[in-house]
Amino acid sequence: MIRTRRSAAAVVLGVVLPLSLVGAYVANGEEPSASQERDGAESPRTGAGQRLAIPDLSGPYAVGRDTRHLVDRERRDIWVPKAAGRELMLSLYYPARAGGGRPTRYMTHAEAKLLIEGQKLGGRVGAGQLADTRTHARAGARPVAGKHPLVVLSPGFTASRATLSLLSEELASRGYVVALLDHAYETFGTSFPGGRTLTCVACETVESAPTDKAEKKVLAKAATNRAADVSFVLDGLLGRGPSVWKHASMIDPKRVGAAGHSLGGNTAARAMATDPRVRAGANLDGTFFAPVPRKGLNGRPFLMLGTQKGHSPGGEDTTWERDWRRLNGWKRWLTVADSGHFTFTDLPVLAGQLGQTDPSAPLSGKRSGEITTTYVAAFFDHALRGSARPVLDRPTPSNPEVTFHEPR
Repeated sequence: MIRTRRSAAAVVLGVVLPLSLVGAYVANGEEPSASQERDGAESPRTGAGQRLAIPDLSGPYAVGRDTRHLVDRERRDIWVPKAAGRELMLSLYYPARAGGGRPTRYMTHAEAKLLIEGQKLGGRVGAGQLADTRTHARAGARPVAGKHPLVVLSPGFTASRATLSLLSEELASRGYVVALLDHAYETFGTSFPGGRTLTCVACETVESAPTDKAEKKVLAKAATNRAADVSFVLDGLLGRGPSVWKHASMIDPKRVGAAGHSLGGNTAARAMATDPRVRAGANLDGTFFAPVPRKGLNGRPFLMLGTQKGHSPGGEDTTWERDWRRLNGWKRWLTVADSGHFTFTDLPVLAGQLGQTDPSAPLSGKRSGEITTTYVAAFFDHALRGSARPVLDRPTPSNPEVTFHEPR
């Protein structure tokens, strides 16, 4: 939905929980240890000390995860021009053999602390409790054999990549490789190697825009810049640049998709417009600040999945109707009843485990996670695997919250 400067500072959580140099790259594949992630005393646990957890996955595979730090030294960071290139943190999820590897953390303690402080959530969830959310992914797990489709995921503006962990793990359990990005200076806090935590310099730029029009122009620039991040990552994974991942050979370069939440959804569309390697895309409740080209996306498939209130035809965000008409391939426009902007992330899922629900978005956390993973996975099964998925054809009794739209 449209997020203008009047609300940009609160754009992430609308729920109560809510280096070895190789060419242009810097890569660090070590998962940080718990001791490296702590900075000071543990925050008190809330919710009777309940351990938060990513829900069970539906796919047949175990999930591996590797972490990489990348720097594109050929590009200047648009938020911090003095930085030594454009930095990214990359989590690579992949289908793995069961029984190997080491447990992974949901996010670092520093990231959790900044997220909670940014949203004034003290007393509702502790930083340690959030950081310690149980995941399924295992660091260093042995990948399964074969070639697998790749999906690049980008989070919402100010949101950590960790907030798309459920979707990433679910796709990996179904046989996808997932490249989940954090874009430097665009989150409340992202931990980088060397003990650095980069915060949201971009927020200051957005907030200082003199008008709503100027703010939307900044966010369009951000989406376009993120699309360049996606292409940079694809260069490193698909062979156009130095390899950034030892298991890159398991990726099928002819089956690549992109998706994201909020600004990340606009990023997916923009990446399709600028990089022909991206064969399919999905926008989860994001405004098209950077529009789909008038000529469309060369017939490639696209999914729009959003809130019923904000993204139904005739709703607040007019960019969906504009760009729906420009999409010239297979396409679906779906909305979800009782959902909120963050329904399509982990946040309501985790909040629901603490017995908390956003009154303005009463869809349960359990259903939020089920709907998101069901429709996004079905879309990529259809678009990248050529598999029939009837759930994409019409409303189904098992998903009564989902409405199909076909505006002319």
